[in-house]
Amino acid sequence: MRAAQTSLSSMELHNEQNEENETMSMKKTALALSMIALGTAALAHSGVTNKDVMARMMVMSTISDQMKLIGSMAKGEADFDAEAVNSALIEIAAQSAQIPSMFETKALDPKSEALPSIWTEFDSFTQRARETEAVAERLAGTVTGPDDLGPVLHQVGETCKSCHSTFRK
Repeated sequence: MRAAQTSLSSMELHNEQNEENETMSMKKTALALSMIALGTAALAHSGVTNKDVMARMMVMSTISDQMKLIGSMAKGEADFDAEAVNSALIEIAAQSAQIPSMFETKALDPKSEALPSIWTEFDSFTQRARETEAVAERLAGTVTGPDDLGPVLHQVGETCKSCHSTFRK
């Protein structure tokens, strides 16, 4: 009896350790993807001289990085992690909330992909940023399994596309 209890305790401990290892593995994957994306963003923004443009580009890169994180899980390139996806959606909403104020002042740079129509159609531009924020905010906390990723990418991606197709070079 005692041997069976010891064996059961060992199995439970082993299972707990496996779960902890899987969680750490997922966190390491998410961290590695974020670091790669940050390095890519830094290279993509090299040569930008206007600090306001650089700040806007960093906000957009952060949103892009979060979408790539979700996309990598949807494609099976990274292990599914509901917590990471929901955190990414919260981050997308938070960054999207900053977009209108980041563009209040017309700032240009040869490296910028922002079209001048942003400032001539600022209300429409702001509405589209708010839509991205609202969709990401609504979806945050709802992702529980890999099957949720496709619809999440589609819904958030459509709001991004709506703005980019009109206001980005």
